[in-house]
Amino acid sequence: MGMPVSAVDLHAAGSAHALRGEWAEAETFFRRALAAEPGDAVVRHALAVSLLGQGRYREGFPLYAHRTEVPALRVAKPNAPWPQWKGEDLKGRGVVLFPEQGLGDQIMLARFAPVLRERGADVTLLCSPALERLFSSSLGVRVIAASGAVEFPDPDFWALIGDLPGLLEIDVEDLKAEPYLRAPAISSGGIGLARRGNPRHANDANRSLPLELVIPFDTVSLSPEDTGAADFLDTAEIVAGLDCVISVDTSVAHLAGALGKPCFVMLPSVGADWRWMTGQQHTPWYPSMSLFRQGRGENWSNVLARLANCLPPHK
Repeated sequence: MGMPVSAVDLHAAGSAHALRGEWAEAETFFRRALAAEPGDAVVRHALAVSLLGQGRYREGFPLYAHRTEVPALRVAKPNAPWPQWKGEDLKGRGVVLFPEQGLGDQIMLARFAPVLRERGADVTLLCSPALERLFSSSLGVRVIAASGAVEFPDPDFWALIGDLPGLLEIDVEDLKAEPYLRAPAISSGGIGLARRGNPRHANDANRSLPLELVIPFDTVSLSPEDTGAADFLDTAEIVAGLDCVISVDTSVAHLAGALGKPCFVMLPSVGADWRWMTGQQHTPWYPSMSLFRQGRGENWSNVLARLANCLPPHK
């Protein structure tokens, strides 16, 4: 059987490897596809993700900036009257950071807003309304919910928050280990569980736990429907008092990691995100986090059994 030769076939072959977390193999096909179609933004983004999945951040993040050229990703440049920040000196200058993608992405990337502040910038961070109180109480920058008409001081630049790792030339070893979100604890011990993510997520069928799956130990649901949490500060206050959190790949995992709470994340065998790379049991994004990967053909019950043996003592 011959090797695929068209850009479409090469991209499809690379995508199949990427779904399985075979990032190096995916990179090979994406580079061949890009050589055949140098202007293809979809392939350029796919190559970026394959590099990020290998932890090659200084190569991958500059390419990741092209995600705005892929309509299916729904990451659009804002219609802002100020110039886009391209890495200029920000001392004494204002910058507005626009949110993008999911709540977990916003939590993961919010760590870079204080970095700009430390460089002398007047930082305004726009975010989803559910994150406004949490970010305002933790990050030390101006935080405004991105809903309806938004007013803020006239800045010098704007940037998408997902562009910050590339603009700051972040590599794996540059990720700070300290927790960057804070919340007072209102619970006392126990294991928190987030078993499902956003049902509209493209990979939700693979990443969320089936409703019929029995959890073999006592847990506290972290679903807002069960806790009554109105926003992420409410959830953070619950998480802060727990012994640990078990979560699928969803925003609660990012929240626990950003709070420095021990967190055990269950990752699917198909479609695991680039940020978790492949094979590692830990992630530089969140040092308090442990990764439990579903093997090919393995059910979630087996993953939970492995995880149960690693849980810390809990109340």
